[in-house]
Amino acid sequence: MMMVNDDCLVECKIDDSDEEQMNTPPPPPEFASKASTPALTPVPKDLTPPTNPPSPAQIHPVNRDPHGINQHLKVEVSDVLAEPASPHSIDGVWTYSLVGFERTRIWTYRCLSLLFAVPLAFLCGVLLAILACLRVWFLVPCIQLSNTFLPCLRSLFMCAVNVFISPFCMSLALCCTQISISLSNKDLDRKRDKDTV
Repeated sequence: MMMVNDDCLVECKIDDSDEEQMNTPPPPPEFASKASTPALTPVPKDLTPPTNPPSPAQIHPVNRDPHGINQHLKVEVSDVLAEPASPHSIDGVWTYSLVGFERTRIWTYRCLSLLFAVPLAFLCGVLLAILACLRVWFLVPCIQLSNTFLPCLRSLFMCAVNVFISPFCMSLALCCTQISISLSNKDLDRKRDKDTV
């Protein structure tokens, strides 16, 4: 990150007065709006705020899936119910089936979430707390201790391998180098004759 030197900064004065807005000339005709605009009247400075400001929940609904985990569950009616172009049911039947589908889907989800959401959230919280506790108090200390003692164990293990396992593997390899297998065309012909019989 680069810091800007104070010598490069310039202080600018900002004028918030409304006088400049009143004295601005109108725009050229090609840029002027076609609708008639009311004359600019100065706005009084002592406006009182509205008595019932909208709550933040009314302006912006709460996003309960900010990371998009359940994008695949956004099922619309058209994903499940669709009529072909030529045979149509009565408009009322189609409308009521769409309403019935949506209402059933929404209220079934609400009832099931009423029954299962709190207990499952409690269970998930307990499981995550157990996992966090095991990680903090068991797994990480074991890893840190093993990182401390592994160099000593590595040298002991390498010594055991070099003393016991390596000579055994070398002697076994020397014994196996003396084994040779040779095949001739006669052996292949005999094998074909046996397969054909």
